[in-house]
Amino acid sequence: MEWKLFADLAEVTGTRTVRVDVDGDATVGDALDALVGAHPALESRVFGDDGELYDHINVLRNGEAAALGEEAAAGDELALFPPVSGG
Repeated sequence: MEWKLFADLAEVTGTRTVRVDVDGDATVGDALDALVGAHPALESRVFGDDGELYDHINVLRNGEAAALGEEAAAGDELALFPPVSGG
């Protein structure tokens, strides 16, 4: 499956898209773990010291808000958004 990364998360990885391989019964959280495993510098940007996803990080699956416990299928498009501000 493929992750789309935005803003500083894309800068950290050096790319806007990252493919990850996970088991067939994987969750969105498993896919996020695979992403962070491939790009360890993301860990401090998306997880707090307690290992929990920061409240301000948005995870989407196929364009919809996703919980980490949701099932993820091979063709899913996942996206990770940090907080964005502007004016």
